[in-house]
Amino acid sequence: MTSSAPLWLFGDQLGPHFHSTPDHGHREVLLIESTRAAQRRRFHRQKLHLVLSGMRHLAEELGERATYLRAESYRDALEEFGRPVLVFEPTSHAAERFVQRLAEEGVVEDVLPTPMFALGRADFAEWAGNRHQFRMETFYRDQRRRFEILMNGDEPVDGRWNLDEENREPPPKKQARLGVDPPWWPTEDAIDEEVRTDLDELDLDTVGKDGRRLFAVTADEAQKALQHFVSYRLQDFGKYEDAVMTEDWTMSHSLLSVPLNLGLLAPLDVVEAAEKVWRDGDASLASVEGFVRQVLGWREYVWHLYWHFGPEYADRNELGAHVPLPSWFTDLDGEKPIAACMSHTLSELRDRGWVHHIPRLMILGNFALQRGYDPKALMEWFATAFVDGFAWVMPVNVIGMSQHADGGLIATKPYASGGAYLNRMTDHCGGCEFNPKKRLGPDACPFTAGYWAFVHRHRDRLAQNHRTARQVSSMNRLSDLEEVLEQESQREVF
Repeated sequence: MTSSAPLWLFGDQLGPHFHSTPDHGHREVLLIESTRAAQRRRFHRQKLHLVLSGMRHLAEELGERATYLRAESYRDALEEFGRPVLVFEPTSHAAERFVQRLAEEGVVEDVLPTPMFALGRADFAEWAGNRHQFRMETFYRDQRRRFEILMNGDEPVDGRWNLDEENREPPPKKQARLGVDPPWWPTEDAIDEEVRTDLDELDLDTVGKDGRRLFAVTADEAQKALQHFVSYRLQDFGKYEDAVMTEDWTMSHSLLSVPLNLGLLAPLDVVEAAEKVWRDGDASLASVEGFVRQVLGWREYVWHLYWHFGPEYADRNELGAHVPLPSWFTDLDGEKPIAACMSHTLSELRDRGWVHHIPRLMILGNFALQRGYDPKALMEWFATAFVDGFAWVMPVNVIGMSQHADGGLIATKPYASGGAYLNRMTDHCGGCEFNPKKRLGPDACPFTAGYWAFVHRHRDRLAQNHRTARQVSSMNRLSDLEEVLEQESQREVF
């Protein structure tokens, strides 16, 4: 006999593929606002706004199908509701343990596979098998084959799986902005104003500024954002996806990470929309492949490895990094650093809760890696300070990719670089007090000097890696190495 129990949806399970499928379109839906959940971490103010706005908009959309409860805790609300519920697989280890306890108590009747990702967890477990090392490229190619995306029979279209070499251009010279069509922007409504008022009254300890809602929080908004991106912006996405422009925070990025991570868009719908634009001749293969790689490759990979590695993965610290995150960093104080790239990135994060993947990896992450910041603390900060950050998103991105704290399970080398990379891929250096070519002196670039201090600190490990051994040899030839190390040991902030 099929259960008629209501669906309890978390705040990141808001799309129609959760609540309006043939199996679930008739069910009552329970949505719960938990004050305790909002207080548990120091979230970005705009992230809380997005989640609450999304939940309240869904309740309005579903009308009589929805029961909306506000309570101190989820348990308090479930007791008030008084009936067993169905839930989809939650998106964090903590939430999964909580749901398991509720199932043992009879409060949760069943846990359903999540439709938030193209590949199910059981299928990934079969794919992973007994692997001890994971490479995204292998997973990505299997994803393309499995779901027949950008394929010509058994082979990739145009005979190539990876077009990254065409997607690494620096920002165009003598331009302040990329010059593409602007993104689609949502229009705030009475629900957004109500959320803003309620958050003011709660007086939570948050980071960042309040601001106009910039991201889709309903299924209709998400579809508009998707269609606008693939129609007007995707063509320009690939070439400059790794570039950073001071006066153009969106460039040609999709801004779809928020609606994807709120469960408003099904990933296969997203990549199929992108593929159609290419097949219609309206976007280059390099741009479309780069976008598909992000959504069907990396995003799915990060999700599955979160579960595969388990909660212990967050404690990995193979480089022995234990420096506490400074308050100016965690408070998003863009006025504190002098270096233009750090100042601008923290200010952008403060104002919007979002910067794209290169500022995350090569400015914030690179800086933290060089200074030996505690990787778990950094991971938790990323999960709360970004509007698209959730518990499952950050372990592989930060512990593995950014901080190399897993010892190489994810990436074959640390993502550390000096000022030369930032000078090439961003337009920050031209107006900065520091010189990216200098490693010593009052105007020495902290990233350049910090890079050599990092290489020196981990020289034994890096010398054994064929991808980084040359850097150790180069360091050994520096005539001023001792002075650089002394300078960096005295630097507190820049």
